[in-house]
Amino acid sequence: MEEQTAEHGIFHNKVVLVTGGGSGIGRAIAQAFSQAGARVIIVGRNQERLEHSAHQIGARAIMADVADEASVAALFARLKDEEGGLDVLVNNAGVTGPVANAEDMDMAEWDDTVSINIRGVLTCIKYAVPLLRARGGGSIVNMSSLMGLRGYPMRSAYTATKFAVIGISEAVAQEVGQFGIRVNALCPGAVNGDLMQRVVAARSKAENRPAAEIIKANYTDKAALRRWVEPEEVAAVTLFLASDAASSVTGERIRVDAGRM
Repeated sequence: MEEQTAEHGIFHNKVVLVTGGGSGIGRAIAQAFSQAGARVIIVGRNQERLEHSAHQIGARAIMADVADEASVAALFARLKDEEGGLDVLVNNAGVTGPVANAEDMDMAEWDDTVSINIRGVLTCIKYAVPLLRARGGGSIVNMSSLMGLRGYPMRSAYTATKFAVIGISEAVAQEVGQFGIRVNALCPGAVNGDLMQRVVAARSKAENRPAAEIIKANYTDKAALRRWVEPEEVAAVTLFLASDAASSVTGERIRVDAGRM
């Protein structure tokens, strides 16, 4: 069988925007879309990291801050002028937020988490919908979390924002379905990578417990598959949700968590 190339991929010549695409899950998603033939734009606030990732995965890098509406408006204006529109938006940009009990919460950190994880998602949707509608339809995949389905101790800020992402996804799916635009939320569990290592390190310090013990007791042993989720596995489900294979799937939330309890 002839090996599928980017020129013959299922997203050939589709314009895909991935926020937070310079590292971790976002980078894996961007790479998967690029390998499937898409014209991929990755967005973030770290120019050096963006450019490095874009060069490696065959994407285009654009600096933007999803929490700043003017920055987002300028980003989507560039997409319209320079790429001719948009077919898929992946709202992946986000921060882990403070790892703290409610009584110890730094409210400035709380506000920053809400600004990026909630406001950023909705602002990108606001400016993406007209471009997707002009295309006759498209797909939006919003990155929620297993913590968007149930709360976890010391993660109230992150949990609150990820619950909100699911609510936004369900509401907007009802608004834009008439235009052929599908909106879904993805709920990864504990994903292997730098972000989770930072969370574990913060918990280890706050709880005075070894990192290895926290990983085993709170993450890997709580998963049916007894392991982390890999970024590439989240990317594969993202491509499914954005593809014609999921043409009747909208307003849905899908777990990718290795069967985590």
